[in-house]
Amino acid sequence: MNPTQPGSISPRLPRARGIWQVVLLTSLLVLLLLGSGDGSPAGAAEAGAESRLGELDRFWARIARAVREGDFEAYQATCHPDGVLVRGAARTTLPLTEALAGWKAGFVETRSGRVKAGVEFRFSQRLGEASSAHETGIFHYFTITADGERKESYVHFEAVLIKRGGWQTLTEYQKAPATRAEWEALK
Repeated sequence: MNPTQPGSISPRLPRARGIWQVVLLTSLLVLLLLGSGDGSPAGAAEAGAESRLGELDRFWARIARAVREGDFEAYQATCHPDGVLVRGAARTTLPLTEALAGWKAGFVETRSGRVKAGVEFRFSQRLGEASSAHETGIFHYFTITADGERKESYVHFEAVLIKRGGWQTLTEYQKAPATRAEWEALK
């Protein structure tokens, strides 16, 4: 057989066709795996985001429990030792360690039962990756005294969090007062 004649088949063609079939089948397999959500970069990122958001939901729940129970040490553990509180309305900053010292009396009052306190969080934006996060939303803080006097506040806030063994607040930015209507809009 002469490979230069029209209609003739090169002895190399079956081998080349076999290699291209392997390449094509391998490419299809890779595309199928990437599109399945199990091995894709997008699927991995989505799974990572879900895991991070679950961890952060538990972080905020720990804060809410610490406030409700008056557990100052548990609350303090959620704050990075070098953390900063930014008070937008007052246009000031303060190390979180100093803010905690000022808040401690409220935790003692709550733990003693003289005051009931609570905090809830709702979010408008949640950004991050495995070891850092930026959360934006509104928190609703309230206290009820022994004689039934209720005080409530809604506050727009942003938090920069870092994960070092567990999540901690690096920056808490209490931007400005929020309204109950704004709170309800974040359901």
